Amino acid sequence: MFDNIQRFVLHLLVTNVGEVVLLILGLAFRDDAEFSVFPLSPLQILWINMVTSGFPAFGLGREKAAWNVMRRPPHDNKKGVFTWEIIVDMFVYGMIMGVLCLITFVIIVYGLGDSQLGHDCNKAYSPSCDVVFRARAAVFAELTWLILIAAWEIKSLRRSMFSLDPFSERKFPFFHDVYENRFLFWSVVIGSVVVFPCIYIPGLNTSVFKHKEITWEWILPVVALLVFVSGVELWKLCKRGFGLFAGDEEEGASGRKSLSLKQGFFTISRSNTLGKQSTPSTLNVSKMENSDNNV
Repeated sequence: MFDNIQRFVLHLLVTNVGEVVLLILGLAFRDDAEFSVFPLSPLQILWINMVTSGFPAFGLGREKAAWNVMRRPPHDNKKGVFTWEIIVDMFVYGMIMGVLCLITFVIIVYGLGDSQLGHDCNKAYSPSCDVVFRARAAVFAELTWLILIAAWEIKSLRRSMFSLDPFSERKFPFFHDVYENRFLFWSVVIGSVVVFPCIYIPGLNTSVFKHKEITWEWILPVVALLVFVSGVELWKLCKRGFGLFAGDEEEGASGRKSLSLKQGFFTISRSNTLGKQSTPSTLNVSKMENSDNNV
């Protein structure tokens, strides 16, 4: 239960950090009237927070016990939910997410677009806002997919998403591991598919979400998704390789539970006590055998 609470909280905070990075840095984009042009519209943000991020977070709360839960010592309540690993992961995942979305917006508007931010594009669509609306659609799809795939990455804070159980005998256990939590699996799948009607339904896209249909721009969210997974996997590899925040989750990885000094003392004491208790019984059996032999 404690692990699931941490996963739930981490997923929601990663989403918020990614949005904050994107929106604060996005204030630098100004149109001809010196008004900031938002990389995401207010309703897009509301949709991502309430729909996209909500259900996967609930799914993380339904995760089964970790593979090594019975090899770990009791949880120390003094540490609380917000351990240093949770805090650092929150900023690492969120920064990668926000920077990738910001890069996508810049590439579409300034790299391959006409570098025009239009006029009053935060309120309504006009021909001058064409590039901005297409950039928003790409950022919306990208942020949605990154948040959804982050839920699978957060299933374990240290182990790779592609090998959650080190003792699994499957050659490629990824599909089995992600499908095991059905609620989380379908939350990710359905959330990824819902992006398309949000972008392509006429009226809903331009009037409600303040974006429009895109074509070649889909390449950028796909590439960003690969970069995000690679970055998170590299960060987890660094944590395992350098022993960063090594703690409860890695205990028992070798298949044996290591005892602390205190645990070892009580184990030895118990063994000695049991040995002393069994000594009289052994002596009685020896005396009975000798008596039988004498008879």
